[in-house]
Amino acid sequence: MSVTLLVQEGPSHYTHHDQLFKQLIHTFFAEFLELFFPKVYQHIDFTTIKPLSEEMFTDLIEGESKRADIVIEANLKEYETLIIIHVEPQSYSQPDFNERMYHYFSLLYNKYRKPILPIAIFSYDVNRFESNQFMITFPFFHVLSFQFLMIELRKMNWRNYIHSNNPIAAALISKMGYTEKEKVQVKKEFLRMLVKMDINQAKAELINGFFETYLTLNEREEEKLMEEIKQLDSQEAEQILQLPNSWKEKGMQEGSQKEKRKIALEMIKEDLPTNLIVRITKLDCDEIDDIRRKSL
Repeated sequence: MSVTLLVQEGPSHYTHHDQLFKQLIHTFFAEFLELFFPKVYQHIDFTTIKPLSEEMFTDLIEGESKRADIVIEANLKEYETLIIIHVEPQSYSQPDFNERMYHYFSLLYNKYRKPILPIAIFSYDVNRFESNQFMITFPFFHVLSFQFLMIELRKMNWRNYIHSNNPIAAALISKMGYTEKEKVQVKKEFLRMLVKMDINQAKAELINGFFETYLTLNEREEEKLMEEIKQLDSQEAEQILQLPNSWKEKGMQEGSQKEKRKIALEMIKEDLPTNLIVRITKLDCDEIDDIRRKSL
């Protein structure tokens, strides 16, 4: 049985966002399903997870090539199936998206000849109506009904996830439905979630880097955040102040080279891609390659 995450590439300036979503869900795949699709999660044997090579398909609608960036094999506890998770991080609408999902579904089914469960993730910055169905019908005969599971992050209430110990929840509240006035509170709750998680430094950096890409505070908001952190329990406040976040006076960008190399090494051990390590640690590719060679 195979589990496939399909990342559709849009215009070139969205590729960075595709990579962030791809790496986040790839790293925390089990947590992703547990949070948003617990019924699916209950049936998958996660001990059998195995990454596969990338899949390239031709979009017959536009004549463009689309890449399935994450393809993972795994077994269901009861029987075999192929799950397609279509990560849609772009903040623009796509015409006839439901038809496109059916198109990718058909291509993957044609290759693997196994049952498929498709899932789409919408990360639009504004609320949009999206249909999760595609039908082919005539007045005299109904040919096809196709539907897929979907997540619309902007329509989700971030407050419903702040008590979760799930790293996917912490990262994705940055794309959920909060107002401008709530940004400081969202960031504070994210930091509180982060210090409670039992994860290594590399994964913590990945979550933090993702969050700060989509939720940024101005100087006045950062000052307000610091004031609210100081009002927390002293132990919790101290733990938060030890995190490498953008609002700190000296964060990752101004941190010691030794500390950056240490974090890079942890991220290499987690098999994170070089371009993502560069973006988070601010080290150059040559230095990261040197760290990688010395770790072998």
